[in-house]
Amino acid sequence: MSRAGQGDRTERGDRTGRDERADRTARIREAMREEGDAIAEHTREHNAGRKAVTEDFPEYETLRERARAVKEDAIENLPDLVDRLRESVEANGGHLYVADDAADANRYIVETVGDAETVVKSKSMTTEEIDLNDALEAAGVEPVETDLGEWVIQLAEESPSHLIGPAMHKDRAEIAALFAEVFDPADPPETATELTAFAREMLGKRIREADVGLTGANFVVAESGSLALVTNEGNARKVASTPDTHIAVSGVEKIVPTVEDLEPFLNLLSRAGAGQELSAYTSLLTPPVASPVPDFDAPDEPLSAPDDEGTTANPDREFHLVLIDNGRLAMREDEDLRETLYCVRCGACANSCGNFQSVGGHVFGGETYTGGIAGGWEAGIEGLNVAGEFNDLCTGCSRCVPACPVKIDIPWINTVVRDRINRRKADASDFAFLPDGLAPDAEPAGLDLGKRFVGDFATLAKWGHRTAPLANRLADAGPVRAALERVVGIDRRRDLPTFASESLVEWFDRRGGARIPLADADRDAILYPDTYTNYVDVERGKAAVRALEALGVHVRVPSLPPSGRPPLSQGMVATAEERAHDLYAALAEHVDADRDVVVVEPSDLAMIRSEYERFLEPAAFERLAGASYEVLEYVYGLLENGASIDALVGGDDATRTSELAYHPHCQARTLDLEVYTLTVLERAGYDVRTSDTECCGMAGSFGYKTEYYELSIDVGEPLVEDFGGTDRTLVASGTSCGEQLDALLDRPARHPIELLAPPDSASR
Repeated sequence: MSRAGQGDRTERGDRTGRDERADRTARIREAMREEGDAIAEHTREHNAGRKAVTEDFPEYETLRERARAVKEDAIENLPDLVDRLRESVEANGGHLYVADDAADANRYIVETVGDAETVVKSKSMTTEEIDLNDALEAAGVEPVETDLGEWVIQLAEESPSHLIGPAMHKDRAEIAALFAEVFDPADPPETATELTAFAREMLGKRIREADVGLTGANFVVAESGSLALVTNEGNARKVASTPDTHIAVSGVEKIVPTVEDLEPFLNLLSRAGAGQELSAYTSLLTPPVASPVPDFDAPDEPLSAPDDEGTTANPDREFHLVLIDNGRLAMREDEDLRETLYCVRCGACANSCGNFQSVGGHVFGGETYTGGIAGGWEAGIEGLNVAGEFNDLCTGCSRCVPACPVKIDIPWINTVVRDRINRRKADASDFAFLPDGLAPDAEPAGLDLGKRFVGDFATLAKWGHRTAPLANRLADAGPVRAALERVVGIDRRRDLPTFASESLVEWFDRRGGARIPLADADRDAILYPDTYTNYVDVERGKAAVRALEALGVHVRVPSLPPSGRPPLSQGMVATAEERAHDLYAALAEHVDADRDVVVVEPSDLAMIRSEYERFLEPAAFERLAGASYEVLEYVYGLLENGASIDALVGGDDATRTSELAYHPHCQARTLDLEVYTLTVLERAGYDVRTSDTECCGMAGSFGYKTEYYELSIDVGEPLVEDFGGTDRTLVASGTSCGEQLDALLDRPARHPIELLAPPDSASR
């Protein structure tokens, strides 16, 4: 399977409704069937390696900060760096060309290659981006990929499935069969060692005979004209040094000011992408001259010394550096896409992504780039039609954020791209003529009905609660489920939430409010009644009230606006921002009164502590984020400050067991909240087994949608391996996690606060 064989993306990007969903479902099924197992094995292996080598590397976070600072500065000063780089390259005897777009770059490269018959290439996503191989072949020049993975997919006439593992979707047997078919050797190689030796012999000969060598560049140093090449094969340095002509192709965003600036990247790149402390080959070349290894402790020493005539040029070799714009400079001016240019192409975002692990880059990718960061690259380079083909596969779970070595907020980039896709489609909608005031949110009237249905879940839940139990009976009716599937794409195989007849706020008012008088309380807290806790899973809200009161907290449960998480998940950014301002306005007086804000649903806390930074004024954001806590984090703080764990686990709850199977919520993990839940449960005497699965696959609204239901279940399969053979009580802190565990294992999960709260039959 290859992206090139999927049909016309522009045409598909304009399709809507059931046909579009059916097409996407078919491609996802095919990818899971043909490539899913290989992709899952390799990405999870890289992901496990990354965790191992970063956890034992205390400088990791400091280096991430440094790397991000270097990229921020470099992109800010990019025009000046291009000028400095030009001076350096020309002083070394080379040539620098800045290409406006793919056609411009290919024209220059083809002219430079001239009468050459063969060009040997090392791995380069930038040359994939500009379709250089096609341009060379059209000019009568044979391009030969010398990276093993790139060579495999060139022979198979496919496209890369991963930023650093082009053939990650193929297993050893498939590669052996491919070599046998293409070369028909007398003794076909079969083992990994034999396959590698066969490729080395074949490609070594092509490199020795080639007229031109062409490489990419992981980084380009402006002060010296040096190229940094980071690989696990020795082909790149051979390609750069063996033929008489060396052409390097790089995006303009790869420039860094000085050789010193390479240090954090060289320490991070292999750790983040492949789970290695260092790649097998890290080469620093200053073409076309001899290139000594730099001494980072002596940054003032030149990387290339002049000869007796005062020049550093090598008259026997020719060097051309081609820098590609192709939309990058426009992205630099785009406040939301700009961060994409910080990308170092390590692929860690793909490795850490549950959806990518199931389908790979031929579905979770565009014309060139794959994984979470592809949303920004493809939107900036190819346009929204291409980005729209896979954008929804980023669920905003946030697990790519701590994986990224330069701390790019990849979920936000994909959310912004989704918003732009929404608005473009709304403008072209049959309903675009309707006044926007008729919409129940801040989005244009022609917004896709499926996204509006999910994004306005707060409104749906409120009316579902008010009309329960009738709403619940109707939601289970076959004709209603069929209509939901046909019109808004909600899969009938997924159980829908059951709305409560009495909301949490109503229950709290009926019981008479707080049970701990303010004068006798140690803390004064607002328990935030998020949409799900207030209207669906009221029991976890009641448990939170009981637990906090048992620890001496004066609890308040006022009626408050929704956080904006559902609309944000659908790319409804204006609505999410509106919700953020509404919630801050409702909570500001409480925060001013030094009341704590306690949140049950982790995704809502993630909104407050993360996304609200983009919506609120800095002082307002800091005030609200600093006063807000996840409920188990808050309980941990109370225990650390003198409260007794015995106050929580007293009583004789018949449902309480000592052995738990706990799956932490993805955004709670990103916020480093998992440790608080584990610590409190263990202090309470529970034996807790924790899942290592990054994401359960439900990811909020994602698992409800027809085209993604099967993918959602596939992503959650590791949880079946983790917990399927145990009788332990299932525990999940997130709404979507609990629903997914129920679907996968056919037994409900409980929120951890329900296992800690003392029973209070009178309060129920």
